[in-house]
Amino acid sequence: MRVITVANRKGGCGKTTVAINLAATLARENRRVLLVDLDPQGHCGLGMSVPEEQIDLSIYECLLTRIEGEPLELSRVAWQIAPNLDLAPSRSNLAMLEPALGTRDDADTLLRDVLRANGNRYDFAVVDCPPHFGALMRNGLVAADEIIIPVDTGFFSLHGLTQQLATIEQLCRRHDIQPAVRVLPNQYDVRTKLAREILAELRNRFKGVVYDTIVNFNTKLKEGASFGQPITEFAPTSMGAKDFQRLAHEVLAAAPQAMPTAEILNRVEQLAADAERLLATTATLIDQRAPLAAGVAGAAPASAVPAYLSPPLDTPAPMHAMDDEMMMRRSAPWAAADRSAVSAPVAASVAVPAAAPSRPAVAPVASTVRTPPSPTPAEFAAPVGPAYHEAIERKIEAVYGVRQEGDVVVFRTRQAEASEVQLAGDFNDWMPSATPMRRVDNGDFETRLRLPKGRYRYRLVVDGRWSHDVFNPNRETNEYGELNSVAEITQ
Repeated sequence: MRVITVANRKGGCGKTTVAINLAATLARENRRVLLVDLDPQGHCGLGMSVPEEQIDLSIYECLLTRIEGEPLELSRVAWQIAPNLDLAPSRSNLAMLEPALGTRDDADTLLRDVLRANGNRYDFAVVDCPPHFGALMRNGLVAADEIIIPVDTGFFSLHGLTQQLATIEQLCRRHDIQPAVRVLPNQYDVRTKLAREILAELRNRFKGVVYDTIVNFNTKLKEGASFGQPITEFAPTSMGAKDFQRLAHEVLAAAPQAMPTAEILNRVEQLAADAERLLATTATLIDQRAPLAAGVAGAAPASAVPAYLSPPLDTPAPMHAMDDEMMMRRSAPWAAADRSAVSAPVAASVAVPAAAPSRPAVAPVASTVRTPPSPTPAEFAAPVGPAYHEAIERKIEAVYGVRQEGDVVVFRTRQAEASEVQLAGDFNDWMPSATPMRRVDNGDFETRLRLPKGRYRYRLVVDGRWSHDVFNPNRETNEYGELNSVAEITQ
């Protein structure tokens, strides 16, 4: 059995989508495949229509019983999803495994022992890791014969790749292992110049490490996950399905040769430095090509906008992270004029699984960019005191956090350094990719939803990092010891 672990500490890179669809495609190629979900969020189960409330035993019990002296057989945990494809699902209680392990010597090798004991039942095991470094990710990496690192071809992905490779290098030294490491370009959008350049550099510098296969951005992959189906069942003739067929054939062709992770890490660090210079150079060129119009701060002629930064208005934008060129566009000197030109309503797409009658339907609503008025001279002259500060606090609460505007619920936050902000909660089955928040001002992100009356827990996902909404004082502790924000919809 070949164990393939899919891991990346950077969120939003499509890690779970890769694990689900690679496993399903290998099974379609008549290989016996086990998909192991090591993420307490249980997204592999959601992506294959296995709801958590129907799971009695999970990978948690399978791993925990190995340290309690009476190991649970993997066959009692595995769900048959399709011919040749089984799933070892997870539940939220998997998060309790790490504190239970403590400082045990075998804390990182439990999964490896489970898989070795079942090596004759499967040809492949595909392991989906959580997006944070801990005992669960270490178990997935130590068990691996091969490690796939999905990389979305954007600027910040290079830094995430550097962190992931440093983690692998440490584990290799600690456990005296040498898994093969491969990089998979994922969510590739050929329309963006930076993505094309980063892909070219990845292939140039990492021959034999980067897959020949590219997984292009494809809406069918996201839709299939929302309906609980791998791409092989949801849209077998789509571009996304063809990409994963090519990837499966490349995996089957030959086992990859291991390359020292220290050598790969050094190359990635050089590439990240080159990307920073590229980004700085591009921003300088934009500044030179977009001079300020006389007498109007932030204005620039339309011809000053580089063609590759201005796709046709009827071109659908990808729903994953706002690409880095758009970030530069927002921060360019003419951003103010650009924002005024795009203040027309924009629909925020929300994918809702069809087979979920217990969940209220979430309707996307049009959102209009609104710029708050500048302070008047009288406001500048107002005395500063407790009443003044209270008024400022009321204004902040009115703008940020969560509020109702008629039958529309507005979520707004300020994340000045973020490139991507997503919203996850009870209303979208805690799938952040279903509800990306749109950048509406320099550092502000907003989304508008129509939600039925009720109480909803939610969290923000800022560049892959989960956090509560600091602008919403209504919050509660969740089962992981972290905070959920709460929205009370009263009408």
